[in-house]
Amino acid sequence: MLQKAFLCLCCLFYLASSPSFAQNEDTFQNPILPGFYPDPSITRVGDDYYMIHSSFSFFPGVPIFHSKDLVNWTQIGNILDRPEQLDLDGLGASRGIFAPAISHHEDTFYMVTTLIDNGGNFVVTATDPAGPWSNPNWLREVSGIDPSIFFDEDGKAYITYNSEAPDNKPLYDGHRTIRIIEFDYKNMKTVGAPKILVNGGVDISTKPVWIEGPHIYKKDGYYYLMAAEGGTSVNHSEVILRSRDVMGEYVPYENNPILTQRHLPNDRKNPISATGHADLVETQNGEWWAIFLATRPYDTEDSYNIGRETFLAPVTWKDGWPIINADFEEVQYSYKRPNLPAGEKPTFPLSGNFVQQEDFKENKLPSYWLFLRTPLTPWYSLREPAGSLTLNLQPATLSGSENLSFVARRQQHVTGSASTKMSFKPTSANEFAGIAAFQSENNYYALGKTISNGKEVVQLLKSEKAGDSTTSANTTVLAEKALSRSERGKPLYLKTEFDKGSISFYYSTKEGDWKLLQDNVDGTFLSTRVSGGFVGTTLGMYATSQGKPSNNKATFDWFRYEGNDAVYDSASANKAN
Repeated sequence: MLQKAFLCLCCLFYLASSPSFAQNEDTFQNPILPGFYPDPSITRVGDDYYMIHSSFSFFPGVPIFHSKDLVNWTQIGNILDRPEQLDLDGLGASRGIFAPAISHHEDTFYMVTTLIDNGGNFVVTATDPAGPWSNPNWLREVSGIDPSIFFDEDGKAYITYNSEAPDNKPLYDGHRTIRIIEFDYKNMKTVGAPKILVNGGVDISTKPVWIEGPHIYKKDGYYYLMAAEGGTSVNHSEVILRSRDVMGEYVPYENNPILTQRHLPNDRKNPISATGHADLVETQNGEWWAIFLATRPYDTEDSYNIGRETFLAPVTWKDGWPIINADFEEVQYSYKRPNLPAGEKPTFPLSGNFVQQEDFKENKLPSYWLFLRTPLTPWYSLREPAGSLTLNLQPATLSGSENLSFVARRQQHVTGSASTKMSFKPTSANEFAGIAAFQSENNYYALGKTISNGKEVVQLLKSEKAGDSTTSANTTVLAEKALSRSERGKPLYLKTEFDKGSISFYYSTKEGDWKLLQDNVDGTFLSTRVSGGFVGTTLGMYATSQGKPSNNKATFDWFRYEGNDAVYDSASANKAN
């Protein structure tokens, strides 16, 4: 099976923390995909469910997951995993791939999305969801973002998407429209002219903003148009309209929105915020469920470092309208499980508290590892030596807009740590290698080894505004410690511990004997509130020669991630409050 083939690539161990997961045989735990997994889209094929997410300027693009029960998800690949499919060169971290949507029709899977700043909208197809997927089929007539495909019962297909205001004359900031255009999926081209379905939002007199992420569903003779409204921050919401004709006129539900948390107090316990950008799925047993993005801020100022996450909640149909989370005011951390046979738990953990270590024993990186932008030349190896990850020092840095020597994974918890074992001997002050916590080109920390005043040192860097440079580090040294003569020739252990808005950095030349380099570093610097953008923090191994050519390399024996959010404890996870 494809899922098993993928799992054999992962050389890792998995330890459930104590106390154990809050979910049991009757309940499941939110978020179902914690960390930077925004803009979820889902499709069901028989008894199988497939879900995808935005990847922005990270490569490979558009992770794809499989589940049998909507709770346990296994990544089976990435849809855009070849350079010819996805050119991200020169793009900022929060540009690139926006809001993909997945659908299935007549034995073919379709993924439609927007490549911001480098081509626009396109469709790729596959007969096997694990790939390979086709090269892009560009939709030049679709001017906007967030496209999705609806296949009607009469054999026709349509693309709905977010677009500019009528005549490109917005009445206010954030004034957008939802449009529809017929799609000839056999020839991969649009037909006719687009039509506006929604102008502004469900009630334009209230000046609604950023109507986006549209999906169409058909049930009981009605076409339902669901979309996000209010922007992707604290005012995010989900609204619903319906029509007897796919081309409209669409009438909004009188009790919209059908999902939001924007009216709740900021000081509530364990808040789940910014809910929206949802997609609906009907199970083979007739239940309806919604997946949607949300955030988990750790303070009353809406600070969160790990990005927008994927949550699952039941859908109740009332008087012909779907309502998400109808039985509660607050989105819950735990619900009764879907009425589906329990799926196999993934070997790579995706929810709850866990410890996961990658030992780089296989000949290919598992699918959850990320590069920043598309790698066009080989700069890393899993065979030099075998059983390790070796990075070439490239001139590019985290401050720039090029692909660089950075191999990362998502931070998935508010509280936890990331650590690694590295062998590296710098030969000049411009050479640096270690571990990084990256949120944007202007917002990252890097802990590593370099040369300072002629001595080998452990150094903690904080980014500054990147400016126009694509290679220079644009960093400030926050802390530095010279290595003793006996420490210089040994492997270096590096660790970052994160706890809400505070981060501490450690180093050692003996495993487990951690020495504090700097504590209580400002973690809100990595929050979306401070950094802006649409991604979450990624943690990984980093090597750079900072604008100068170098033949040096850094070798990493393992990378360990640990997450232990208190909200997952059995005593506190059953409800949001």
